[in-house]
Amino acid sequence: MILTAKHLIEKAGKHLGLSQQEIDYILKIDHEHVFDIVLDNGSTHKAYRVQHNNSRGPYKGGIRFHPQVDLNEVRALSILMSLKTAAVGLPLGGGKGGVAIDPRSLSETELEQLSRAYVGHLHPHIGPDTDIPAPDVNINSQIIDWMVDEYETITGDKSKASFTGKSIGKGGSFGREAATGRGGMIAIGEYLKLAGKNPSEMTFAIQGVGNVGAFFTKLAETELRARIVAVSDSQRTLVVKDFSNNKDFISLEGLKNRRKGLIDDLANSHVEFLDRDAILELPVDVLVLAALGDTVVKGNANMVKAPIILELANGPIDEDGFDTLTAKGTVIIPDIVANAGGVIVSHLEWLQNKAGESWSEEQVNEKLAEYMVAATREIYEYGKEHNIPLKQAALALAMKRLLESKKAK
Repeated sequence: MILTAKHLIEKAGKHLGLSQQEIDYILKIDHEHVFDIVLDNGSTHKAYRVQHNNSRGPYKGGIRFHPQVDLNEVRALSILMSLKTAAVGLPLGGGKGGVAIDPRSLSETELEQLSRAYVGHLHPHIGPDTDIPAPDVNINSQIIDWMVDEYETITGDKSKASFTGKSIGKGGSFGREAATGRGGMIAIGEYLKLAGKNPSEMTFAIQGVGNVGAFFTKLAETELRARIVAVSDSQRTLVVKDFSNNKDFISLEGLKNRRKGLIDDLANSHVEFLDRDAILELPVDVLVLAALGDTVVKGNANMVKAPIILELANGPIDEDGFDTLTAKGTVIIPDIVANAGGVIVSHLEWLQNKAGESWSEEQVNEKLAEYMVAATREIYEYGKEHNIPLKQAALALAMKRLLESKKAK
């Protein structure tokens, strides 16, 4: 992953005409914290926090608890966070953290101990104006609440602004749960508007209907009036039997957003089940990738028929897949902007904590839309002006902003 991030930056840097010294600055990591956490059960686990760049503001990025977490992964993700916050115009830097552990193997008591121990080691290096961690893989609001409490106990800070992703009663923000899906919905809506297309006249297929994909699907239906004709989970694709008739569609309106059993709830006489990866080959107008990284690769990129792809997952198209799709004219709205809704609302949560305020969900959604619309317009206009794909446009704008902030310091 670190090699992919490096290659993307070097490629975008060449387009911008950057010197090797400027590219090296963007790749340079400010601080790496690597330590062990020993639990009362005797087990030892490697823990990490990488702080990439804070020229635009405090380091910002998630924490993940996963057995495959390692230093290279955390390094790459910290770099990508700096680029993401810069691409959408947030006054934040980039960081990332994690612990190499399967949290499902822990009791609730052990999980709390792990969470508090992570903060116990890192508290001198994080804080409301230094580094503001957030939830990532296998991290929920309860874990963040424990971390905030530990930070407050150690430092005396009562602002709750040391972490984002908290529960509502502990300083969390309304709108956070749906933020990534909503942000993606706003991005595709704005892109289609700029491209002169009407989302209500287009067919959508959503690969992955977990939390992010389910929120996106429901919001695309209710707010864009998009016609959803296929959804998939980790096992199956559910598709409208004949979506060329411009009538039948799959509706999530009125259904709760649930990770399990959602596809079964949507089944009716107008749909059929296909295998999991069939969704990638459907002749739809928009394919939304909301599941895992490296979904579209060299081996299957030529099978993708959708002319527009929205990257809601992190890195769902690998480098070979990107080159193949771009060569045949596929428009890819990049993850660096498309899935930035989560970090944008994290920033809004931090602002509320700093001001001692609590905003309504409507206020949060309005501010989220302002950021997403502006970022989508900027990469669209830059890409059009320079005749480059939107991903390269997003990276170029982010890198320019990082260099500008360095000069301004």
